Amino acid sequence: MSEPRAAITPSAAPVPHDDVAIPGGSFLMGDAFAEGYPADGETPVHLVRLPPFRMDATAVTAGMFAAFARETGYRTDAERAGSSAVFHLAVAASRSDVLGVDPAAPWWVTVRGADWRHPFGPLSRAEDGHPVVHVSWHDAAAYCAWAGRRLPTEAQWEYAARGGLAGRRFAWGDELLPEGRWMCNIWQGRFPSDNTAEDGWPATAPVRAYPANGYGLHEMSGNIWEWCADWFDVAFYGRSPVMSPTGPGTGERRVIRGGSYLCHDSYCHRYRVSARSATTPSSSSGNCGFRTVKPAG
Repeated sequence: MSEPRAAITPSAAPVPHDDVAIPGGSFLMGDAFAEGYPADGETPVHLVRLPPFRMDATAVTAGMFAAFARETGYRTDAERAGSSAVFHLAVAASRSDVLGVDPAAPWWVTVRGADWRHPFGPLSRAEDGHPVVHVSWHDAAAYCAWAGRRLPTEAQWEYAARGGLAGRRFAWGDELLPEGRWMCNIWQGRFPSDNTAEDGWPATAPVRAYPANGYGLHEMSGNIWEWCADWFDVAFYGRSPVMSPTGPGTGERRVIRGGSYLCHDSYCHRYRVSARSATTPSSSSGNCGFRTVKPAG
């Protein structure tokens, strides 16, 4: 039996977040290029209208999450389980702490002692300016309860990621490498064995390492997957309401957005702004974190 989750008390003092204003408006949500995977449900493209809101300019960092853990004593799902998933080339652990390999994706290994404080295993330490990882949906929601914020809806996330550009592939336009410049932290080389780290980062990059989009948001493509509030349903776009959709009422997996430093077009081109994926709300890994939103005003 798993230990019960303690109720989260909101912080008595304001929790500083460097957020930016996202104007309300309408956009066409979904994959206009027919590049998505059918199982992801990126179509049909559909109209969405949203009121204004505020969104973190960056993912929540390890330093920000540390303040939450210090004040509340919160233990993440990975800490409670005693292990989490680490990419095989990044493991920083003794052989005895490598507990197993995912047979469906052998580049993922279960490492004892991997958690948000030790992102690659017990022989590593989190860096304050990097995004926090090894946080489940439950962990992200707990942080939001403490900070007086919430996770973005999937519609808010995509609208914000587009940065005011209509119908484009990426947050900056349609070319992956405009003028040969890397605009996001994704895999370079031959996945999953040869990482050239041409962009300078073999794993997570610090927040603000890449240019902001038109709304002032950094790393909306690549670096880490980001949790959204919504349950996932591959068929939801076909019945999504126009005004402020919040996803289906129930489900087994929660939506994640943005791709990560492990994405490569040979197997996972989910760093496009319309791309979506999902995983179970208790899952944690070395490439998944979150950012938060709050109402405008």
